[in-house]
Amino acid sequence: MPSDAETRLAAREELATAILAANRAAKRRVAVAESCTGGMVSAALTDIAGSSDVFSAGFVTYSGKAKQQQLDVSSEILETFGEVSLATAWAMAAGALTNSDADVAVAITGIAGPSGGTERKPVGLVVFARALRGQDPDDYFTQRIQFESTDRAAIRQAATMFALELLQPEKDALRPSEDITLPAP
Repeated sequence: MPSDAETRLAAREELATAILAANRAAKRRVAVAESCTGGMVSAALTDIAGSSDVFSAGFVTYSGKAKQQQLDVSSEILETFGEVSLATAWAMAAGALTNSDADVAVAITGIAGPSGGTERKPVGLVVFARALRGQDPDDYFTQRIQFESTDRAAIRQAATMFALELLQPEKDALRPSEDITLPAP
């Protein structure tokens, strides 16, 4: 019987393979800007042989300074809203498009725990943004999700899977959304 880690890895590989195939068929490239997932989304995509025709860039910007330097996130956004915010995720996605040749970009920032959470921003809070090249920036998809777990690995895996799903061409019609709560199995 496969372990939980093996099961999670197999699910991630299956989804990444489907994402690459769908974007290849749509003739477009993708980029990812990651914070709390630390490169897991980029790794999921680049673990698949032949991903280079679809995967443009992966930015792992764990610190605020890295977000500023690599993704052009303004200090005003970081100071006003914090690193885990809709505004920061939005700016990360915009920066990933600006600093790559991607057609679609997804950004992830959050608090994977087990510490670091606050009452306003608890462990398990992850913020996502999705941007399409040429799209009105007011229409970028943004989403705050509170994963119901304090397990770091579970939160990071759930965030990775959600981010991968956002790269599906069928998600192009998404617009800014309300907060939701999801389990992080």
